[in-house]
Amino acid sequence: MRNPGGLAILALLTGLGLGAIYLVQIGTAERIEAQQQTLANRTLLEVLPTDLYDNQPLAQPVLTDPATLAHSTLLGGYLATRNGQPAAVLLRSQALGYEGSIELLIAIAPSGRLLGVKTLRQAETPGLGAAIAGWPNAWLQTFNGKSREAPSDSGWALKKDQGQFDQLAGATVTSRAVLQAVHDALRYFDEHKASLTGGAAHE
Repeated sequence: MRNPGGLAILALLTGLGLGAIYLVQIGTAERIEAQQQTLANRTLLEVLPTDLYDNQPLAQPVLTDPATLAHSTLLGGYLATRNGQPAAVLLRSQALGYEGSIELLIAIAPSGRLLGVKTLRQAETPGLGAAIAGWPNAWLQTFNGKSREAPSDSGWALKKDQGQFDQLAGATVTSRAVLQAVHDALRYFDEHKASLTGGAAHE
């Protein structure tokens, strides 16, 4: 005859073991997810020098509803701060390229000066328009330091369109789409500076 007490103890130990395994799996999954999120955030924020901010910009949204602009759509916006003061606004922009949607992250200083542009997603032609995907990206870096007023609105165009910017070789449509999206973002920032930076206008 089996020992009921022994069976009960065995069942209890089995339950405790399964429970411990479950808790370990949950804890491990949460740590892995947190690490993956940290890595994703770090990759996304490569557009900003790390010493420029001390907050978690992606946890501080300043634009939550999509905004349709002249040549692009803003999908979201975030505020980077240092010592509680605005350091940069990050605008996620989407434009239509040659092969489909291009998503950019555009970093703008409170002064309106462009800090950097990073391609987040694209499906452009390999060897041509897809050249916007690399990081760091020499062509995208030509926008750094520019603002809505420097150059003037007419200067924010490709040289073949009587503007001031070179294009990626063999990728006119892609180059024009990115250039117009960056110009859109700078215009939007200039027109909504107070709401995006909390009223600050410092570099």
